[in-house]
Amino acid sequence: MPSIEGNKLLLAAAAACEDKKAEDIRILALDPAESGLTDYFLICNGTNERQNVAITDEIELRLKREFGVYPNSVEGRRQAEWILMDYVDFIVHVFSPEKRAFYGLERLRKSATTLSVAELDAELKARVMGARAKKMPVKKATVKTPAKKAAGKTPSKKGAKKGAAKKAVAKAAGRKSPAKKSRKR
Repeated sequence: MPSIEGNKLLLAAAAACEDKKAEDIRILALDPAESGLTDYFLICNGTNERQNVAITDEIELRLKREFGVYPNSVEGRRQAEWILMDYVDFIVHVFSPEKRAFYGLERLRKSATTLSVAELDAELKARVMGARAKKMPVKKATVKTPAKKAAGKTPSKKGAKKGAAKKAVAKAAGRKSPAKKSRKR
């Protein structure tokens, strides 16, 4: 099962694709029995090579800035017809429209489940909430009784601070200010 951190990275990468106007963004959840290399493919295409480079630059910048994560490897950036970015938990494929149609990764991975960004986001939120529920300690109900102050007992810290402050003010007021020397005229 993919990690919560891996899913956050994948969602940030998909958001970067959307921000750079990538077309036909798809997330393929790969069958673990078939693919031991990664959990997801993020597939999209730009309209030209320059846009493909801009998409991959945005993904790399965002994941570096928000998570401090760099891709293990990047292939095909120079030709920019099919750029592959390996982030271990997922692999990003940014195609030109012609190369995407030619290679058809979606057709090759028939056992993969296509997820939308919204579905992945909902899955991530559910897993985060489940993880938080496991970590939260169960609070026991306790009945609080008002504390009785007994005469002669030491005051609380708050009371001690107030008392000390009052004494300091009283001492300062009790001191005489140094007398001013009078001048003879």
